[in-house]
Amino acid sequence: MKNIGWDERLSVKADGRGMVGHAGATLLRRCADRTGLTSALGRVLPYVSGSGWRERGQLVVMPAVAVVLGATSVLDAEALLAHQAGLFGVPASDSTMSRALAAIDDKVLMKIARARAGVRRQVWEQIAARPGGFPWLTVAGKVLTGWIVIDIDATIITSASKKQGAAATFKKTFGFHPLAAWCANTQESLAMLLREGSAGPNTVADHLTVLADALRQIPDSSRAKILIPIDGAGATHDLLKRLEALNTRRRTVRYLVGSAISDADEQAIALLPEQVWGDTLTQDGTPVSTAHVAELTGLNTRPGRPDGMRLPVRRTRPSARQAKNLTDLEKRTGWRYAITATNIRHMWAIPGSHQPQWLDALARARAQVEDRVRCNKAMGLHNLPSKDWTVNRAWMLTCNIAAGLDAWTRLLGLHDRPDLAGAEPATMRYRLYHLPAKLTRHARRRWLTLSRTWPWREAFTTCWHRLGALPAPT
Repeated sequence: MKNIGWDERLSVKADGRGMVGHAGATLLRRCADRTGLTSALGRVLPYVSGSGWRERGQLVVMPAVAVVLGATSVLDAEALLAHQAGLFGVPASDSTMSRALAAIDDKVLMKIARARAGVRRQVWEQIAARPGGFPWLTVAGKVLTGWIVIDIDATIITSASKKQGAAATFKKTFGFHPLAAWCANTQESLAMLLREGSAGPNTVADHLTVLADALRQIPDSSRAKILIPIDGAGATHDLLKRLEALNTRRRTVRYLVGSAISDADEQAIALLPEQVWGDTLTQDGTPVSTAHVAELTGLNTRPGRPDGMRLPVRRTRPSARQAKNLTDLEKRTGWRYAITATNIRHMWAIPGSHQPQWLDALARARAQVEDRVRCNKAMGLHNLPSKDWTVNRAWMLTCNIAAGLDAWTRLLGLHDRPDLAGAEPATMRYRLYHLPAKLTRHARRRWLTLSRTWPWREAFTTCWHRLGALPAPT
């Protein structure tokens, strides 16, 4: 029991000098500066009046850095950044930050989107040039080389008070219902549309807006190979028609959309012989006999569907929670069915990509979008802090920039660290971002000294040097 008295003769005082509590802010700010994000934003943001002129890009980048570190409001951001004054100088006040956010109207949003797209082009070139190249996804043991995957999904942001645009949602909560698109390859938030809480989950116009905004963020999207998985909310004729129209001689667009089962679909399913059902595949390509996949494509269950659309169908044993919602066919057969609509006939350079089992695994891989939603909410999006719609929309943009900074920092500086390259916010905060350090001056330089016993100290310094070695933005 020797450790019981560990606090004997231990005193605590709070008058230390040169201490930095969130040293990881230096990595995030260096990433923003070296990639050219800070200067690009500074060129398009409006001037904000206040007690002193400030570089405009910092008025968005520094709150974004604070959001990555855990700030949930502008006031939090000011308090956190005030502790970093020895590194970055005296931060803007919360009122100055709020005025900067309030000045981001529709016109400024478009300018910011163009600026981010330009910076993203250079960042992706740098990511592709690193050892290991660009992060292509792997599905059922097959690498999707050359394919950019855009996940589109909506989420609910609850509100505890009345705010402009907050309303009852279809899930019987109160708040907002934004729709967003993420790049599954890099885990970046490409576009996000703030919507009122009453917005429908399958509103075609909103899906088309987010899709267009996301495509504008993809470098060279006019000649890319793009895969777009969407849940059942995207199963609308107009959206599928638009996705088909995006295909050109230079650009290939493939989609997978969850689809509700109609009576005609069930009649077609009932006609399928048992031998056509094949085992499903896990994400490493291993067959699983507890679920099966077949195809309804040749049975013409949907007149007027786009040319080339396929309908893989999956069957699984229903859970106890699902049992009360089964159809007559599902009760009779003891299986629960789900259909995916897709225009994938074959994906270039991916053998076996025409098989229904692989298409089913590809559709199920979309579940990772829930991780992106959860991580974005962990970076300031779980609550919109203002009563004003414009400020909340700008705060949402700040959170998306924060998610991008976190992703770029990991992709450019920690790509060869399996424990950090794909780490979630809580892990990054614990291991790097919230790392304490001491700031000193010696030989006309400032020195940020980390503990020599911290397990991830070398990862921190390696990331710092790699970000510093990035070529100057053009």
